[in-house]
Amino acid sequence: MCGILAVFGAVDDIVAAQATLAADKLAHRGPDGRGVHMQTGVGVLCHRRLAIMDPEAGYQPIYSQPVGEAGGGALAGAVVVHNGEIYNFRALQEELAPRGCSFHSGSDSEVLAHLYALVGDACVARLDGIFAFAAMRTHEDGSDDWMVARDPLGIKPLYYGRDAAGHLWFASELKALRDHCVWFKTFPPGHVYTRHGGLRRYYEPAWLQGATPQREDASGLRERLSAAVDKRLMSDVPLGVLLSGGLDSSLVAALATRLLRARDPAAVVQSFAIGVGPDAPDLRAARDVAAYLGTQHHEVTFSVDDGIAALDDIIRHIESYDIPTIRASIPMYFLSRYIRDQGVKVVLSGEGADEIFGGYLYFYHAKDPEAFHRETVDRVANLHLSDVLRADKSTMAHGVEARVPFLDLEFLELAMSIAPELKQPHAVGQGHEARMEKWLLRAAFAEPSEPLIPAAVLWRQKEQFSDGVGYNWVDGLRAYAESQVSELALAEAAERFPHAPPATKEAYLYRSRFEALFPGEHAARCVARWVPRWQESGDSSGRANPFHAKHAAQRTVG
Repeated sequence: MCGILAVFGAVDDIVAAQATLAADKLAHRGPDGRGVHMQTGVGVLCHRRLAIMDPEAGYQPIYSQPVGEAGGGALAGAVVVHNGEIYNFRALQEELAPRGCSFHSGSDSEVLAHLYALVGDACVARLDGIFAFAAMRTHEDGSDDWMVARDPLGIKPLYYGRDAAGHLWFASELKALRDHCVWFKTFPPGHVYTRHGGLRRYYEPAWLQGATPQREDASGLRERLSAAVDKRLMSDVPLGVLLSGGLDSSLVAALATRLLRARDPAAVVQSFAIGVGPDAPDLRAARDVAAYLGTQHHEVTFSVDDGIAALDDIIRHIESYDIPTIRASIPMYFLSRYIRDQGVKVVLSGEGADEIFGGYLYFYHAKDPEAFHRETVDRVANLHLSDVLRADKSTMAHGVEARVPFLDLEFLELAMSIAPELKQPHAVGQGHEARMEKWLLRAAFAEPSEPLIPAAVLWRQKEQFSDGVGYNWVDGLRAYAESQVSELALAEAAERFPHAPPATKEAYLYRSRFEALFPGEHAARCVARWVPRWQESGDSSGRANPFHAKHAAQRTVG
């Protein structure tokens, strides 16, 4: 939900006006309202609202006390602007109420203002949710403080930079900073920035610090994923599920459907799928899952020409030139527009499972469990630069919020503690018992007496989203790039783009479009390019891997 912007330093009315205009560039993230709070000489907080929790009263900036009780132009207590959802906000409210905190809305964001007022930046350790937020508070002695934080995995986007006058700027998207800052960067996940302490990491799990997982027992995956889905059903507006027909989205959709119907047997669950033509692999599989679950299913189709025409729009929104990110963002962008038009504001999605469990086909080539584990850690730690970025910005381009249960911290803690020997896939002839990618996750839901999804989907081979929407989609993008970029231009790519020069015509096409929208090296450095490891082809399409469907006979399904 929402878009935020904050500026801290010796702010005055001129800086506040600049910040307000810059925040309007985030209007697509928050079409339901806007708000500003300014404290001269300290900072300004701007908010664009997507109303999900308490649509009537949850406007931001949100305060730790009713507006109007502060005197002399100074804030008594704390004020916050927040993008995201705090899933444990009700438990926190119950804990804070005896400490004198009174709540004036049903918004989950209000708890942030009270927590910050009471415990300062230590509040981040108490949060279960997804968030990027900025806050200010005034102490009893009249001194002022501020902080900015991003959730542990960077599910909500955040950037920061400094302008020529020395003010620090923070914003949900790069486009709000580029015209004001002399430098800007991606705000790292799991970090907090405070007025007096600067930038520091607060999220430091063992798996991220290099510990080798030892857990030999994978039990509990099913229960923790169900709990993760359950908490993400929190919404005061219509909610749906993205359904590609692959393992991950199908499990999320099935759990969401079961949980919603346990609350209300008559609940109508809406599912959404997209493809290039009605016979796209994902549309066929999603159709079967939707029929099995009994969802109200929607199908959206688009053409290769439609996608090519949307290139500039999607690069403007996702702020990336990474090939797999762009390939997958365009269909998600089209699908989100349709979802918005159906009146749905929140969707559950399946991002994260492939990184956690080594689900991409290139993981078959890992030389040993240690290399496999290091790659899963690296992929999870950098999801904020790839799939999570795509899921957020493609949907928020149309005012739709995507929630990702596989990246729930309790589920992640369990999954990342499992010994990599139990996760690593093997094909026939690799010197190990044949084992399918993500087999642990599949096995956790392979209960014959209580099947959650069809067996054909539970054991369906990994099909990357940009392939599953139709093989001619990626092929069409490559062909278009070949027609647009000359051999000479590609040969001189390193001269035009000294930082991370593109190596293919498709990469050159996206980089040149990105440069036109976000010029300069600071913008280019906010992007990470992903290339699969250990395989001969550097193309990110799953079809570039020798273990794709035509080699499926070399693998088992269990």
